[in-house]
Amino acid sequence: MPIRTVIFDMDGTLVQSRGAAWEVFQDTVTKFNLNMTDPEQFFDLFRDNFFAGLKAYIGEPAKADAVAEHFFTNLRKRYTPELIPGMTDIVHALAGHYSLAVISTNAMDAIRRTLEHAGVAHCFAHVFAGDVEPNKSVSIQRILADPSYSTIRRCAPDYVEEGVLPARATADQIVLVTDTVGDVREGVQCGIRVVGVSWGMHSAAELTAAGAEFVALWPQEIVARLLPDGSCTPGGCTCLSCDVPVAPAAPTRDVRAEAAAAGRLRRTRRSGPAPPPVQRPVATATGCGCAGPSCRSTPAADPYLSYALSIIATRRHSS
Repeated sequence: MPIRTVIFDMDGTLVQSRGAAWEVFQDTVTKFNLNMTDPEQFFDLFRDNFFAGLKAYIGEPAKADAVAEHFFTNLRKRYTPELIPGMTDIVHALAGHYSLAVISTNAMDAIRRTLEHAGVAHCFAHVFAGDVEPNKSVSIQRILADPSYSTIRRCAPDYVEEGVLPARATADQIVLVTDTVGDVREGVQCGIRVVGVSWGMHSAAELTAAGAEFVALWPQEIVARLLPDGSCTPGGCTCLSCDVPVAPAAPTRDVRAEAAAAGRLRRTRRSGPAPPPVQRPVATATGCGCAGPSCRSTPAADPYLSYALSIIATRRHSS
């Protein structure tokens, strides 16, 4: 069955969280005099549901609730980690094809601030935060039960209006991407597909043993695994609906200024066109105009490569 929804865990999957989360938790350790000096002890709390792990570690439910509330208060105020390098492009690439969601035990305010800071907040159709629903299994079951959660949002404020409510997604049409064995187990228990990432809390071997069907070593492998027919070729992409070639998106940076500083334009200024000093908008997915249901394509993989190919094409045409 084709994929309909891709769910991302946030901390350790979308963002670099190990150091940032442990730093924020230090105030909580001090306030409640917790016997936790090794960050690995903190990371172990995520082997199952964080809230369950915290209660098991502390042993007193009332104190565990107070610890969690103090930690969440600090997360809302101070937690703004950076996205994993390359993850912004991965989100943009998938957003035009699937409904994207975030499921996290983090606080809603922290999630919103982090995603807005990275410029990808509107790429996600839904966010399930820990201070709204601490049990990720409940959120997954909600997605399985309600067809509206399969509605796509293409990195823009509005939701795509298909005209007809989509049929309820089946379990094998939903993929969870995560870095913790606890999330893998919850996803497997709900019957959905789970893809692990090796740059977060737990190792590739641990994620595989917990039931992940695949563990990505690099963010780009997520696109290769989940969108094998939507990856870009040098010079442009193809609309999945009509196979119409789509021009490559403008570079995210001022390529001409950067290349000139490195001396890369000395020869091309005389024999070929200069790269356009145009900034690509945050929403990089564009369509070819065929109005098909999947008329969105991923951005060119490398703006420098696209520019180089345009120079070669120009030289061949002039000769």
